[in-house]
Amino acid sequence: MIRQQVKWIILCLFLFITSNGISQADTSIAILLSDTLTSTQRTLHGAKKVITGSHENAAFYSFLLNQNPSEKQSLIDSLKVLKPEIILTIGSPATGFAKDNFNNTPIVFAGVINPVLSGFVKSTTNSEENITGASLDIPTNIQFKYFKQIVPDMEKIGILYTSNTASLIPSAKVVAQQMGMTLVAIEIKDNKDIPHALDSLDMTVEGIWSVADPDLFDPQSTRYILLNTIRKSIPFMGFSKYVVESGALFALDFDYKAVGFQAGEMVNKILSGTKPSEIRVSTVDVIWFHYNEKTAKHINVTIPEDLVMIAKEVYR
Repeated sequence: MIRQQVKWIILCLFLFITSNGISQADTSIAILLSDTLTSTQRTLHGAKKVITGSHENAAFYSFLLNQNPSEKQSLIDSLKVLKPEIILTIGSPATGFAKDNFNNTPIVFAGVINPVLSGFVKSTTNSEENITGASLDIPTNIQFKYFKQIVPDMEKIGILYTSNTASLIPSAKVVAQQMGMTLVAIEIKDNKDIPHALDSLDMTVEGIWSVADPDLFDPQSTRYILLNTIRKSIPFMGFSKYVVESGALFALDFDYKAVGFQAGEMVNKILSGTKPSEIRVSTVDVIWFHYNEKTAKHINVTIPEDLVMIAKEVYR
């Protein structure tokens, strides 16, 4: 069914372009979607709203990335026929696909975690690259600020990491030091190392921070970490609201539509003549606070009233 839909879209696009042409007054923007999740749709809605606010005649052509190799080739052929002025990608799979196949077309991504670690950009300053975008990253200093609000006497903050996220540790240590803390980082080379690492952190830190690391947080290890941090009464900051729902003390989340706004603004800048390499990769600017009331009571931590008042979701 999906294959038929893709072929139908490609055929319609080809007929439209060859029969009618694209009006020179229109701005053609190709949109590559990694999936059809609500978060993706909200990001797309936000981006379109900002773009059309400055370019009323913008023509959007949306494509859903499929894993079938033959359909990927058809998608490449369709985009070559379309010749969009910009490619807007939402999600990591779509961003990787665009970068691998369309280096000569400006690319703006949205909804990507750790774009540097993912290999999409060399740095957030994005020098000499034809790609930029709006990441899902929340600045480390903001994350630590929230943690210190909840645990004011925190002097040492711990983290478990793997080689996948090792490059994040040096800068996080600097941020912690600037905020009067020490970051105690323990590398996990095998999930069997987790019990000993948690015991070590239990004796040295006042809280544990986490980052989205697929090599560490599989369902089994995530469950183990959550159960044991609660058992040891260690405040654990999750990397998403779903981890809070499962038992983490709290997490910071974001508004996907606001991420779309950021991406849309970047598209407008590029359409106005700014090079992607001149646009810094953005971090999340609209932040939501989530906490688990049951966990807070169990580990005897009081969530400050000002955070309780602004909490987006409270899990009980």
